[in-house]
Amino acid sequence: MSTTLVIVSFVILAACLGAVLGFLIRKKVVEAKLESAERLAERIIEEAKKKGETERREATLQARDEHYQAKLEMEKEAKERKAELQLIEKRLAQKEENFDNKLALMDQKELDNMRREKELQRQEKLMAEKAQEYHVLIEEERRQLERISGLSTEEAKGLFLRQVEEEARTDAAKLLKKIENDTKETADKKAKEIISLAIARYAGDYVAEKTVSVVNLPNEEMKGRIIGREGRNIRAIEAATGVDLIIDDTPEAVILSGFNPVRREVARIALERLIADGRIHPARIEEVVEKVGQEVEVSIKEAGEQATFDVGVHGFHPELVKLIGKLKYRTSYGQNMLQHSLEVAFLCGIMAAELGLNIKRAKRTGLLHDIGKAVDHEIEGPHALIGADLAKKHGESGQVVNAIAAHHEDVPSESVLAVLVQAADALSGARPGARKETLASYVQRLTDLERIANSCPGVNKSFAIQAGREVRIIVDSGAVSDAAAVLMCRDIAKKIESEMTYPGQIKVTVIRETRAVEYAK
Repeated sequence: MSTTLVIVSFVILAACLGAVLGFLIRKKVVEAKLESAERLAERIIEEAKKKGETERREATLQARDEHYQAKLEMEKEAKERKAELQLIEKRLAQKEENFDNKLALMDQKELDNMRREKELQRQEKLMAEKAQEYHVLIEEERRQLERISGLSTEEAKGLFLRQVEEEARTDAAKLLKKIENDTKETADKKAKEIISLAIARYAGDYVAEKTVSVVNLPNEEMKGRIIGREGRNIRAIEAATGVDLIIDDTPEAVILSGFNPVRREVARIALERLIADGRIHPARIEEVVEKVGQEVEVSIKEAGEQATFDVGVHGFHPELVKLIGKLKYRTSYGQNMLQHSLEVAFLCGIMAAELGLNIKRAKRTGLLHDIGKAVDHEIEGPHALIGADLAKKHGESGQVVNAIAAHHEDVPSESVLAVLVQAADALSGARPGARKETLASYVQRLTDLERIANSCPGVNKSFAIQAGREVRIIVDSGAVSDAAAVLMCRDIAKKIESEMTYPGQIKVTVIRETRAVEYAK
């Protein structure tokens, strides 16, 4: 038992010693870890301090750099502002110097004007004194003349007035000739400049156009198919289109005859489609004609809209746009009226720009000036007055309405715009290739020119030349004086203007020749 106790005691003692030893070992380990952790913390703190110092130095350097750059920019901007201010100061100084020079010049002119005014007053006073002296002398001369001639004042005055009247007529004719020449020289030069500029800036084609009224056929057998059994097809075409279909001996062609150009165009297109399709019978004819009529109406509207767009003028009433489009199928002496209206609009705009007038209104009037021709086959009266009524009905201004009505002198012109339209209309209609005249109207115009010229007393012969653009008149030198020849030329030109209608202008030349003949033997 004692042995067991000793063993137990020994075991307990060993356990105590082990516990104490383990505690001491753990304490040493903990102390070692704490010491390592402290060294690590000190190293981290030292590194953080170094890093913070580095970043602080970098931030300081960056701030200094930014400050330096901002300083450079401010100095640059200050230099630019300074240079700009110096330039402005230089300009102001120059302007001030110019202003001072102008003031000095104005002062000098004012002094000159004052001197001139004083000189004029002095001369006026001198002239008044001279006039009084002349009046006294004239009165004295009058009394002496009455005493010497034995004529009273009234008798002498009548005789003198008759002589003065004769001399005045001669002087007036000479003066009229001189004024006309001077005026024509200046006016013609300016007018030619404006008109030539307008023509040069408007480079439109001037190929004569006309509405096609002949339909070509692929063969002669097609004529029989167009006529149909007992003529039912041709009657259906004429009833549906309102035009006459003429089938004669012309090879492989039929002729469409009708006063309405739109109906004639519908008939032409419809007949060409029927020929191409091959199915020609009354029901098919009515169907095709109705469809083509709708297409032509659309094309008329599109043509009107395109014309207003090309001219650059808008705000027209829809009915006016449609009437403008109808001019596409209207011709005058072979000239297409829509192209003619566009030309007149462009020429009016160019000349209005040169004269400082309203360009839009001039183009608007030029485009509408022949609008009456779109319906003149339906309404009685001159196309200018018809067009003016249509324009007034659809809200156009009074100035535009008057210019349309006056472009063929059916009514008096009330503005410069009307004269512009007349000039542009004459330019477009009279240029080479624009229009064609029938032989009868051409011969009639030449006859009328010579008739008007021969109606004046003292005319020996007259000749209409240059296709009616000029008339030359040879007068009797014994019956017509130089002064009377000038007045006769003017009177004949006025008669031509009042009695005839013609495109462009007609030159009137009066020739007075004096010949002396002698024979040497």
